[in-house]
Parts: sequence; structure tokens; C-alpha cells
Amino acid sequence: MRIVVTGGAGFIGSALVRHLIGHTDHEVLVIDKLTYAGNLASLASVQSHPRYHFSLTDICDRSAVVDVFSSFDPDAVMHLAAESHVDRSIDGPADFITTNVVGTYVLLESALAHTRKLGRRAQDFRFLHVSTDEVYGALKDDGCFTEETRYDPRSPYSATKAASDHLVRAWSHTYGLPILLTNCSNNYGPNQFPEKLIPLMIIKGLAGEPMPVYGRGLNVRDWLFVDDHAQALTLVLERGRLGETYNIGGRAERRNIDVVSAICDVMDQLTQCPTHTSHRELITFVPDRPGHDFRYAIDFAKLHEELGWSPTHSFEAGLNATNADDPRLIIGSAVSTGISSIGFGALAIVTTPLLLTAYADMRARVEPFSTATLLHG
Repeated sequence: MRIVVTGGAGFIGSALVRHLIGHTDHEVLVIDKLTYAGNLASLASVQSHPRYHFSLTDICDRSAVVDVFSSFDPDAVMHLAAESHVDRSIDGPADFITTNVVGTYVLLESALAHTRKLGRRAQDFRFLHVSTDEVYGALKDDGCFTEETRYDPRSPYSATKAASDHLVRAWSHTYGLPILLTNCSNNYGPNQFPEKLIPLMIIKGLAGEPMPVYGRGLNVRDWLFVDDHAQALTLVLERGRLGETYNIGGRAERRNIDVVSAICDVMDQLTQCPTHTSHRELITFVPDRPGHDFRYAIDFAKLHEELGWSPTHSFEAGLNATNADDPRLIIGSAVSTGISSIGFGALAIVTTPLLLTAYADMRARVEPFSTATLLHG
């Protein structure tokens, strides 16, 4: 297949592109605006591959998107381009409405027009829309989100993603566009922009800075290693039933405070905290953000039963896998939080020159925001 991947220079998008180029025969065209969270360095390993192409394109620019479809003539679209950080959506929702809602509309219209020119090929065209579990709202102590869970978005971010989900389904029902949807849990892994929980806590801990945690850190997230996500998306595109939604989860629920504490314990074993006896002393509880969802958890039974997918990385293995090719960088650690064998791979998620530079740039851009702005989404 010839696949357009939107947002392919972002964290999840770049992992998907690397997987498509490295493990399939598909040809890939990345279209990306290269905002603060997009970086071509995350695609360096595939940039010279003959099946990889890149276009600096804003998905809200309809004429540019139409040109991309016309020149590349895709068989499928995997739509990942989105503004995705909850805190940023609270401080500035306009960009989220523009990219997540208007951008998705532009892509749907462009894809629909493209399919009407494909003739018999149109029956094999697929538009895969990648979304989030946050559209479902929040869970209490028990239960998991399924594909049948009622939408109940609680933040500007999740509301715009829910709106885009509805648009995709509407273009299928009304116009016959062949679509697929996925909703995933929190991703982590290499090349993640350091505004998210794991890379941000590591960077701050290594610098001896306060490590801000919302409330008392009791909010629970299900963690999905990004390479597992990329594999699942590829399976859904290739073998998923048209019109269906598939939840993708990591089967790795953790309280935020447990994740941060485990990272602190690993750092204590690897390096002296610059400002305190232990990195745990850097943990700083800050006022909770507005509308902070308590718990997310994904039931991916449908994906497993229909396509045979399950995550291959535990939470601990996913952290270590970041640098699994260099055994000198992997140091196991049994921690009191119950998160065992977290190695130096966790630190290496962000301690590359690329991400250290990105972190410095991010801090400069968001300094006017509140103390909690750089927290996890």
C-alpha cells in the first residue's frame, strides 16, 4: 500500500513510520507541519529509504493536502496529526479546535474526493483515524473502557478528539468513506517530547529541580509502549473490519505517584541527586489541574480476539527496551512501588541531545504558563 501518515514526525507517528518502513513493504509519505512536538530527527533511521517520503504540510491547508493526494495517490491514510497535551488545551484551546477538528475535516474531504477518482481501487481504500481513550471520560476504581463506552470528554483536548471521531464516523455513514478508528491509552517510549510525565520527570530529576505531581499523584493511567501501538495500528489498517473501532491498551495501570517514585529510585542508584539526598525529595505536589480525570483503563479484547494483538512490552520492559541494544545502559532495580526492573533505559528516553534541546526550547515557550503547565497529559 501507499500510505499517507499525518503527524509522522511526532512521537507516535514517527514510531509508526519506522515500523512501516522496517517491518512491511508499504510505501509511506509523511505529512507534518513540524510544530514544537514534531522533529525529523526521530525519522533519521528511515529518511534515506526509497519507500519513505516527507512533505512539510499543514493538514488545515486544503489545497496543499489535495496536492499531496494527487501526487502521491495513496491507498490509505493513517491520521495521527493532532494537538495532544491536555494542559496546553486548557491554556489555549483554539489550536486544538483548529488542528484536531478543522484539520480532520480537511483530511476527510480530501480523502473522499480522492476515493471518487480511484475507480475499482476505491473499495480497498482505508482512512484510519487514531484517537485517545480520553474521549470516554474517567473511570472509578473498577472497570475498563470498551468500544461501546459512551463518550464523555472532560477537557478541551478530549472534546476536540471526540469531535474528530464523530466527524470520521459521519463521513463513513453519510458519504461512504471507508474508515477505521482506534482509541489508545497513554503512550511512552523513545523520542517522546518532554512535556509528558515520564520524560519530564526524568529531566527534572537529573537537573535536581522540583518534580511536580498533580494532587497527591493518585490518578491512574494505562501505559502503552509506543512500538506496541505502532504494531497494533498496522494490524488494524491491514486487517481491521471497515467501520469498526478498536481500543489499544498496554495492560499496565500505574498511579502517577508510583511511576514518579520508581523513576526517582532508579536515579538514586545511578547518580547523586544534585540538590537533595534522594530524588524522591524533589517530588512536589501541586494543585490539581481543572477537570483532571481520575483513571483510564483500556479493554483491548476486541483487538486481541479479531486480530490476535496483545502488547509485547510490560511497563518495565518498555522502559528498558529504549536502550536494549546497549547492555551497559540497562540496570535493573527492584523498587518499593512494585514497579520492578526499571533500568537506565527509562532515563535514556530523554537524555539525548535532541530531547534535552527540545526540553530547553519547550521551557522557554511555556514559561508564562502556570507552574503546573509542564505536567503530564
